Parts: sequence; structure tokens; C-alpha cells
Amino acid sequence: MSTNKQSTVRIALGTWDRLREDAYSVRYEVFVVEQRVPPEVELDDDDAVSVHAVAYGPDGTPMGTGRLLPDGHIGRMAVHKKARGMGVGGQLLDALIGQGHGDGHRMLVLHAQTHAAGFYEAHGFTVEGEEFVEAGIPHVVMTRVLKLSLIHISEPTRLRR
Repeated sequence: MSTNKQSTVRIALGTWDRLREDAYSVRYEVFVVEQRVPPEVELDDDDAVSVHAVAYGPDGTPMGTGRLLPDGHIGRMAVHKKARGMGVGGQLLDALIGQGHGDGHRMLVLHAQTHAAGFYEAHGFTVEGEEFVEAGIPHVVMTRVLKLSLIHISEPTRLRR
């Protein structure tokens, strides 16, 4: 009997004030400890204005996080090493894409670490431009066009004379 690890993950969306402790615990472990990004670079003013997503395991432990800025940029995607390969990143990204769609964005943009570009491509993002270095790590800009919700408009009624 196989178990579906994805079914035990819960995604919460909210403000930085509400999710700060859990989101930052993941970001600190992944970016500052694992990837050696300076803590003063990792935190920024965009946290206060972004929608944050946090993935929680069955025991309530934060497993991953990401954010959506008001301009449609997705960032700070991070999954704890112990939770990688379980679909957590995909669920977080799907939640942020859904939030972007609901917010009316026509396009989402992100700076993907180059090694993770395939993950984002599998979720409909396309590489735009050349590789660049951000916080000492190679990145590429990626975009995803969101489809607009189509509203059914009936054929215009012809006026009769």
C-alpha cells in the first residue's frame, strides 16, 4: 500500500504579520544556513506587502514557503531539505499561481535559481533572457502568462425595424 505524502500537506495563505514566524523559519534554514545567503539580504521590505504561502506537515511543522508580491512577482520559494521530493514546492507554487490569478494578474514573474528552472517549467513558466547572479547564486528570469477567465457573452441581439 502506497501513501500519498501530498495529502498530508496543508497550505496557508496570509500576511507577513500572520505567517512571519513559520515562513521565516523555513527561509532562514534554506537560504541563510543551507545556501549561505546573508540574513540582511534575505529579509526585505517586500515581505510586509506580499501574500505569503506556508506549507505545513501533518504535525503542523512548517515545510516550505513562498510569497507573491503585489506586482505579480513570486519569490522566496523554499522547501526544507527533509520535505523535498514530496510535492510541497509544487503545492506552494500552485497556491501562489492561484492567488495571482485571483488578484487579476495577467503574468507572473520569478527569479529561479538556475538549477530549479526545470521545476518551474513543469508548472508553465518559461525562461526569459540570460542567467544572472543574485545573492551569489545563478538565476534566470521566468514568466508565466495567466489565462483570463472567460465570461460567456451571448450573441448581440439585432434590432428589428
